[in-house]
Amino acid sequence: MRYPVEYVAVGVDDLGKAVDLAERAALHHWFHRIDLGHGVVTDGADDTAAKAAGVGLPADMSGLTVLDIGTFNGWFAFEAERRGAARVVATDSFIWERDPRTKAAFDFAHEVLGSGVESIRIAVEDLSPKTVGRFDLVLFLGVLYHCEDPMRYLRVCRSVCTGTTIVETHVDALDYDRPAMVFYPGTSLAGDPTNHWGPNPAAVEAMLSEVGFSSLDVLPSWRVNRHAVHAHV
Repeated sequence: MRYPVEYVAVGVDDLGKAVDLAERAALHHWFHRIDLGHGVVTDGADDTAAKAAGVGLPADMSGLTVLDIGTFNGWFAFEAERRGAARVVATDSFIWERDPRTKAAFDFAHEVLGSGVESIRIAVEDLSPKTVGRFDLVLFLGVLYHCEDPMRYLRVCRSVCTGTTIVETHVDALDYDRPAMVFYPGTSLAGDPTNHWGPNPAAVEAMLSEVGFSSLDVLPSWRVNRHAVHAHV
């Protein structure tokens, strides 16, 4: 766990709460860096706040309905709630099934934050207007390259979106202008057998248009081999 320098400025009672919270948080498995309050930030490998800026997460989400697909530990769902979203639904199945510790961490953060985010254990393939409804903003972050069938997943995103879907993904073949994807057999990308595809930016944008999004806002690259697009219905 991180023990931020803010601890030196708090009173004994607050310090005790912070240490207790940090010790409880340390029992969980974190990918996201979630601010739990009292100066405690979960020790995730992902610089999630930087990612939020890189993908252009709206600063004001007042009144929006938000669907976070592949929520993992839930940072983006909790942040959407903090930024004023009227309803937030966090969904996952893939990582929650593979590593149940990730869902336990989500539940812990949910409790500590007093969150009203709804969580549903559901596969991307099963998302539809009937199963989860439709949303002003859909977050599809860090999921596309794990999909065996990327087009199918993007069609799912379009089906549950009434406004904007933010897609963020690993990309490859950056020197190729035409839409293309690199296939990663076995564990050839980062030793992870769940990494299947590295689309290039042209492919990401072409697929989004193909599945029915009417316009795209392409964001500047926020990190090497990452690409973010706001796709509008």
